[in-house]
Amino acid sequence: MFIEPEYIPLAGGALSYHPEYVEDTDGLYAQLRDEVHWQQPSLEIYGRRHRTPRLVAFVGEQGLVYRYSGHQHCAEAWPPQVVWLRDKIAETTGYHFNCALLNYYRDGNDSMGYHSDDEASLGEAPCIASISLGCGRDFLLKPKGARSKSHKIHLAAGSLLLMLPPTQQNWQHALPVRRGLAQGRINITFRKVLSSL
Repeated sequence: MFIEPEYIPLAGGALSYHPEYVEDTDGLYAQLRDEVHWQQPSLEIYGRRHRTPRLVAFVGEQGLVYRYSGHQHCAEAWPPQVVWLRDKIAETTGYHFNCALLNYYRDGNDSMGYHSDDEASLGEAPCIASISLGCGRDFLLKPKGARSKSHKIHLAAGSLLLMLPPTQQNWQHALPVRRGLAQGRINITFRKVLSSL
């Protein structure tokens, strides 16, 4: 059954939330958890290096390189399940992507701090598409420069969130720690790298 996406306007951006976008999420989650080559790189944040509080993988077109927070990712081959999702998103939204950054949150202790996907290699006004698998988690947003969150969205298993242009120029997003949560979550963030420079 098709569920109409929810359009969420922001001052200087917008979101489009598609619940129940993907079916059989349990099987897809288990496949990616067990088959993807997960890593835990060290990133530079405010001049200091820290291990990411989650596992990551970068997949995409051959030879593609993506740099952020002082770390360089070289694209591994697309898993077939991720290709299927990429093509489905392109067909239903009109946005085309050449790579995806996957995040594996092993339990509620794994997290992502506030940031924007605004690297120069993504262009001036990128669209970021985010598929959620596994346990649902809260997703926070705040305007750049603000001290506290302005929006909270619960990203359910199987959902698609589009962060539409120019959201990355004006907003930051985060996935906070959720103490006591034992279940894992995989997030697939599709993006289009325009340049590896």
